[in-house]
Amino acid sequence: MSKKYFRWLTITLLMILNACLNSAFVNLAPKYEPQEFVVPDNWEGQAPFVKANPGGAEIVSEWWKLFGDPTLDQLEEEALRANPDLQASAERFLQARDIVMKARSKLLPNFGLGLGVSNNQQSENALFRGPLDPTKDGNVNVGSTASWEPDFWSSIRNETWAKLYEAESIAAQYASARLSLQSEIATNYFTLRGLDAKKDTFDLSIQYYQKLLELVNQRFKGGLSPKLDVFRAEYLLSTAEARRFEILSQRRIIETSIAVLINRTPTQFHIAEDPNLQSIRFQIPNHLPSQLLERRPDIAAAERKMAKANREIGIAKAAFFPNISFGATGGWESGSNILSSSNSYWSYGSLGSIPIFQGGFRRAQLQQAWSSYRETEHMYRSTVLNAFREVENSLTQTKYLALETEKLDRAVEMAFQTQEMTTQLYTAGLSNSMEILYAQLSTLESKLSAIQVKVDYLNTSITLIRALGGGWSRSQLPKDDEIIPFTIYDSPDTIIKTQDVPIPNTERTQRIDLTKPIQNGKENTK
Repeated sequence: MSKKYFRWLTITLLMILNACLNSAFVNLAPKYEPQEFVVPDNWEGQAPFVKANPGGAEIVSEWWKLFGDPTLDQLEEEALRANPDLQASAERFLQARDIVMKARSKLLPNFGLGLGVSNNQQSENALFRGPLDPTKDGNVNVGSTASWEPDFWSSIRNETWAKLYEAESIAAQYASARLSLQSEIATNYFTLRGLDAKKDTFDLSIQYYQKLLELVNQRFKGGLSPKLDVFRAEYLLSTAEARRFEILSQRRIIETSIAVLINRTPTQFHIAEDPNLQSIRFQIPNHLPSQLLERRPDIAAAERKMAKANREIGIAKAAFFPNISFGATGGWESGSNILSSSNSYWSYGSLGSIPIFQGGFRRAQLQQAWSSYRETEHMYRSTVLNAFREVENSLTQTKYLALETEKLDRAVEMAFQTQEMTTQLYTAGLSNSMEILYAQLSTLESKLSAIQVKVDYLNTSITLIRALGGGWSRSQLPKDDEIIPFTIYDSPDTIIKTQDVPIPNTERTQRIDLTKPIQNGKENTK
């Protein structure tokens, strides 16, 4: 290559570099404008809410302590400490953090050092060997390399931000998994206590049926009752005993489920029975619908996925523009006196490339990125709508279950009095076996129904707390410097429970009204 040609090539590359630097680091990602929803001012359903003080405490993160059950507290603590699925979720965040660091490293120059030492001996009778050529020779090579690709079109920056948003999304998913675990433990626990109460009910009923069977046998032997009454009494007793075995089976299944959740071997895990199922009523701070978007980790995860997809559009756009890279190598190479200037070598240069024709590959890649972004928009809205649905459903259920509990408690009282009165009449010969059979079955079923409704109310309260975010807020997402650290953390849980993360302020032009129905297949916007 002639010196003149090399000079013009250098000037051309410098001009391209100057033009790029004048518009250096252009961000080709579109302006991020997430949807803003118009939500109702208040919930339609009713709940055990109290008015929250401005700036005061919301739902506490250890919300299960509202139930005042030490056994539940212990199970929750063990689950958060040892649950393998939760630990796996934490590891996924650590992996996402490392992926962010890998993407960020592309912004910096690469440097490398090399050292090579060799010693060779040739055969004296080697082919083509001259008579004066040495049979032994050695060589030492000390060199270095450097390379750098300027991020003129913010492709690397957008990739770094995309990975950062993905890490934030995974951190929110961890919070969602944590809340799901807490809810599952509490739900299983109260289901277990409901089964304990049902078992106790069957135990008392079986004792009563055994006494009734003795009474019927005595009356049959005395000729006061037909054999049919004995059959009916035995039917009651056998049916109750069979259903008791079913309760024991269900209890063991729930017990083993709890064991797995707290990382215990099911065979050696048991929870002592406690038939005293209390009707626990507590009040939680009132959450307005507008606060729900900041309280649900699944909504935060969906929004971060949307932000990531927005950055990936910028990456796809950058593929249409030229790339420039710089590189240099240098060092010393010799068999002796290696640091002599005559034994040095070096090379430097730059490389520029621009895509011309790829058969529509880049355009398809850009269209795919836009489609992915629109997909995340739809998923984000679906997540928001489902969150409102879950809260409203839980509010409705807690309202009517509370009313149902009051009526069933009254029904149990009346059924018990009817059973006592019918038994007295039957003993005096003033009632038949069908009446006492109906009274006893009514008492048993009303007790079981009352227990089940109490369990349903407790579990629905848990579902409501979970639907409201369980005390989580978006400020608990990790900060940027905690996602891109320069130290190694020993406890992944301490990373994910960090406070606050900067959320970019953007102009939100589109406001979708969730308080009105969709008309003519189009969304109501303002």
